[in-house]
Amino acid sequence: MGKKKIVLDTNIYISALGWKGNPRIILSKIIEGKYELLLSVKQFEEVVKVLDYPKFGFTDEQKARFILLLNEIATMVKTKTKVDVIKDDPSDNIVLESVAEFEIDYVVSGDRHLLDLKEFNGAKIITPKQFMQIVNQK
Repeated sequence: MGKKKIVLDTNIYISALGWKGNPRIILSKIIEGKYELLLSVKQFEEVVKVLDYPKFGFTDEQKARFILLLNEIATMVKTKTKVDVIKDDPSDNIVLESVAEFEIDYVVSGDRHLLDLKEFNGAKIITPKQFMQIVNQK
């Protein structure tokens, strides 16, 4: 049995970079090699775009280092599947595209649209806190 595969929502990446807390701990566990992170090219592009939002105030150096880190730790995948599950916020569907094509164990998100699904294609959709509770039980 290999490592558990996880997909992180864009808000988790931003939280991990900008603040201390569970998202940063989860990212640390990925860096340590405890989980396999899958990141679609489409979502990677979204993360890069969101890092530039002025409201976050990330420096160019922070953004560059974070992009480099993601390229090092994530298994980048090109998705072919178009998912149209979340009608209220269609941009959330790009997170699910990886889940539709690959065997994913967990989607970690802070987004209500995704969390309300609870599960998609066999992947549990959970908050960072719930993920940490599962990890700490093992």
